[in-house]
Amino acid sequence: MGLLRHRDDGPGGERFLMREKLLSIGDDFWIENAEGERAFKVNGKALRLRKTFVLESPSGQEVARIQERKLTIRDKIAIEREGRPGATVHKALVGIRDRFAIDVDGGGDMKAHGNVVDHEYDIERDGDTVATISKKWFRVRDAYGVDVAPGEDAPLILAITVAIDSLTTRD
Repeated sequence: MGLLRHRDDGPGGERFLMREKLLSIGDDFWIENAEGERAFKVNGKALRLRKTFVLESPSGQEVARIQERKLTIRDKIAIEREGRPGATVHKALVGIRDRFAIDVDGGGDMKAHGNVVDHEYDIERDGDTVATISKKWFRVRDAYGVDVAPGEDAPLILAITVAIDSLTTRD
């Protein structure tokens, strides 16, 4: 389809295309894989007290629920999977650059850092990059890529990316 600029992908990694400025309550949009096929749908739930997004498979099955947590000192988004806690994303308190802490239920906490607003950042666990988010790979305007490292949980990484977008985008 010509969406990707030439880049040597290592074995097993996955790349997804996400659109900018489509992340608002009540809006739905598709996340496409590197072949341009619909891989996941983000369903923005309207008429909710707090921001809520549902990551769904192409068949409509819920993969993750991404929901703003109110009444906290700092903005926080919780990710649930199969009705159980999966991760919590919140803005880190230190540093002048955009930094987010990702507390993963069951361990393996992560952090996101870089230029989050411009979609140029990495998600890391224990110093290893688990995902890279960048606009550089796509020819499509207002789009950015999520490059998930081999062996990583792609739906969780995509849910984290949606959460970070939600925390950095004001309605």
